[in-house]
Amino acid sequence: MDNKFGKISRISACAALKDGRTILEDLSFTAPYKIMMPFEKENGGIQIMPLCASAGIMAGDSQEFSYHVKEGADLEVLSQSFEKIHKMDEGSAARTIEVQVDKNATLYYYPQPVIPFAQSAFDSKMTIHLEDETSRLFLLEIISCGRNAHDERFQYRRFSSKVLLYRGDKLIYRDNTSYEPDKMPMEGIGMYEGYTHMANLFLSKICSRDGESCSQESGSVKSADSAINLELQEKIWQILDEDSEIDGGVTRLTTGDLALRIFGYRAQKLQQVAEKIKKLYEKEQI
Repeated sequence: MDNKFGKISRISACAALKDGRTILEDLSFTAPYKIMMPFEKENGGIQIMPLCASAGIMAGDSQEFSYHVKEGADLEVLSQSFEKIHKMDEGSAARTIEVQVDKNATLYYYPQPVIPFAQSAFDSKMTIHLEDETSRLFLLEIISCGRNAHDERFQYRRFSSKVLLYRGDKLIYRDNTSYEPDKMPMEGIGMYEGYTHMANLFLSKICSRDGESCSQESGSVKSADSAINLELQEKIWQILDEDSEIDGGVTRLTTGDLALRIFGYRAQKLQQVAEKIKKLYEKEQI
């Protein structure tokens, strides 16, 4: 690809625990990105927000992001605004994200929704490594149909977002969101089904911090933690069932983790629902 910046745009951040509070132990970035001063959370964690001097993602952009959350740290990654993938007369843009969450560490990856403009093409690959059962992850992605108000509903050329999630050396979750509207019935069954926005979420199972009560026995999670995660699943179902503006579901994986897919007509509505689920997740953690 013809990178407009002449080099790969990078962000690398490492969060660590020091004196009971999370700090940024290491940070580096290149144009057009920089990182705001971290926001402190009440629980001692931090929020970081990458800032971009560009108007959005352009043809030829190549980005590499890396996040490492060390043992005991609590990091939340936000974004400054809706992410715009601009019109591309030719070519495409690409992003790779590498994530490492150590034991007893927590990562909330919580960016703003993505808007793929007409004729845009974008490929993203995210690889996440959870060290063990005590590594916690809340992952959110909201994808719009495009600029619906500008009659650009599913007018992009390609949008691809792949997620590979490992716990230890084992692949526990793989999502391959890959859309080419010219070749796919985006409004049909199994796709957006008439909706304009979609949210994908992944919630790692909740375990006690020592990890002992969340070990695997005969392919099932032990009863104490199993009850907590089943209760969380039921509460999420209740949130989804009570809101008439959305439609979606939650699946409990064989590993005990939860995967969600939610449809709606407004990005803000999906953000509100995701925030409710996030608060539930934070509250239920032991």
